[in-house]
Amino acid sequence: MIKIGIVGCAGRMGQMLVREVLDTEGVALSGGTGRAGGDAIGRDLGELVGRSRVGVAIGTDPKTLFECSDAVIDFTSPAATVEHAALAAETRTVHVIGTTGLTSDQEALLRERATRTAVVWAPNMSVGVNLLFSLVEQVARALDPATYDIEIVEMHHRHKVDAPSGTALGLGRAAAAGRGVVLSDVWQKTRDGVTGARPMGEIGFATLRGGDVVGDHTVVFAADGERIELTHKASSRQVFAKGAVRAARWGHGKPPGLYSMQDVLGLI
Repeated sequence: MIKIGIVGCAGRMGQMLVREVLDTEGVALSGGTGRAGGDAIGRDLGELVGRSRVGVAIGTDPKTLFECSDAVIDFTSPAATVEHAALAAETRTVHVIGTTGLTSDQEALLRERATRTAVVWAPNMSVGVNLLFSLVEQVARALDPATYDIEIVEMHHRHKVDAPSGTALGLGRAAAAGRGVVLSDVWQKTRDGVTGARPMGEIGFATLRGGDVVGDHTVVFAADGERIELTHKASSRQVFAKGAVRAARWGHGKPPGLYSMQDVLGLI
C-alpha cells in the first residue's frame, strides 16, 4: 500500500486530490497540510471533502507529512514547492509537482533536489494534455516555419495568478523542440500597440481569464490558405487529480531523477 500525502489539501485542487486518493485502490491517504491558522486545521480529511471520517487530521507541518508518506502531491505555490522539494530530498519521498509559475532559479533548485529523490514535475497532469504535447512537437517538426506561424491560446478561471499558463508554456516548449529552437529565443508573450509585422519563426501566446474555466488550450499552426488547430479542454480538475495520483504510484520505487508525465505515460 503506497502512502500518499497532500500539501495544501484545503484548497479546491487539494480537496480534489484527497478524494482521488480515497477512491484509488492500492493507495492510502497518509495526511494533509493546510495554512497555519486556517479553518481546516485539525479537521478530519474525510469530513473535509464530504466523506466519512478517515481518522487523519489536517496539520500544518509539511516535514511531518513527508516523513510519514511514500509520496507527496504538491499543487501549491512556487515558493512553497521549492521548500517542499528540500523536504522531499531530505526524506527521500517521491515528490509529485503540479505547481506552475516557477522562475528559472526555482526550476534549477528542483533539478538539484531531484538528484536525491524521484520528482515528477509537469505543468499539466492530464493524460490528454500530455498527448497534446507529443502531437504539437510532431506537427511543429513536420511543418516549415517559413510557411506556418504558431500561436498558443489559453483560457483559465478568473482566479489564476500566472500567465501564460504552465501548460501553455509547455506547449510552447513542445513546439520549439519540434523546430529545434529554444522557446525563450522565439516567444512573444504579449502584443500591444504598433508591433510591426510578425517575425518568421515566432511562437506567440494569447492569455484569456474569466469565469470558472478549468483550462482550455489551443495550438494554432497558421499558413496562407489553411490553419491547423490542436485543442484540449478540461471541464473538471479531476483529470489533473487522476494524473497526479497515477504519477505518485508510478514514482514509488523509482531512482532519484526529474521525471515528467511523459515518462509516467510511457510517451518517451
